[in-house]
Amino acid sequence: MLASRLLYHPAGFDGPLRTAVDDLLTGRWLSTERLLARTERPSGSWVSRTQVLALAAARSTVLTAWARENPTASGLGVLRMRVLVEHALLAAKEAKREAGQLEQEAREACWAAAAEDPADPVPWVCLLALAELDRGQARPEHRVRSGDPMLPPGPWQLLDGALRRDPGSREAHHRMYRYWRRRSRAAALDFVHTVATWAPSGSPLVALHLYAAADQYRSTSVRDAVTRGQWRREPYLSHTQRAYESWSAAKPGSWPVSDLSHLAHALWASAQMGAAVRVFEALGQFASRVPWSHVADSPVQGEELLLTARQQAFAGRATAFA
Repeated sequence: MLASRLLYHPAGFDGPLRTAVDDLLTGRWLSTERLLARTERPSGSWVSRTQVLALAAARSTVLTAWARENPTASGLGVLRMRVLVEHALLAAKEAKREAGQLEQEAREACWAAAAEDPADPVPWVCLLALAELDRGQARPEHRVRSGDPMLPPGPWQLLDGALRRDPGSREAHHRMYRYWRRRSRAAALDFVHTVATWAPSGSPLVALHLYAAADQYRSTSVRDAVTRGQWRREPYLSHTQRAYESWSAAKPGSWPVSDLSHLAHALWASAQMGAAVRVFEALGQFASRVPWSHVADSPVQGEELLLTARQQAFAGRATAFA
């Protein structure tokens, strides 16, 4: 597939969401309003759609204009809360002077939204996102004991709040993984392993192991043949095979592009070319920049690595059947 034909879109396979995102980026919100009005809530779609829409809305003042036009629009309040969270995370990352104030405003908005709509998982997911800013676990909700003695105290009640409203929430688990990744690699891996032990067949949560593997490689200072070959060794090989089996049992189109990209990479890196082809075929024209930009020699070479992997996977399958 030619690079010009790859589609890097945050909405992935979700056609109506792609339309809404594109409209938001040009200052139009009507398609977003209609999409959120007909999205089941609470649900995984509600969580993922609001996340993607907020990332697009955070780049402009489109929500302010929308609020002037229709302040009671369905989903507007949730998007505004999500945008506050994104602004707080970005301000902290860039070490801006107003980071603390933005974090406080975002956290207050989350608790207010949780009180206003007790069934909505999004405020709890957002509180998990903000938890990573509390590096010293100063807030009591970030040092709650886990029911698993192998896992350290953390924002477990926030995770539970999200999961009681959206069981198996993908974003909630990824937020929790990110929380631990910034603190302790051992705790992050323990969390990923715990999730993988109970995740049902077909669940994209099994792919968390693949994210951890890519992060491990990315953090390696010396990338030689040994580190590049980690996916062909245990436990990485078993994690890849388990993820592939889980995806094979899932409803077609239920895994997001990012998870399939991690799976395609892991299969290619472990020389399972036939399986890699199946995943690349499922992706079609869609692509994500990670993990390719993380495991390439430089971020700008990520797309080149992706195209090389695709070509090698299809060539490898053809050779196997020759």
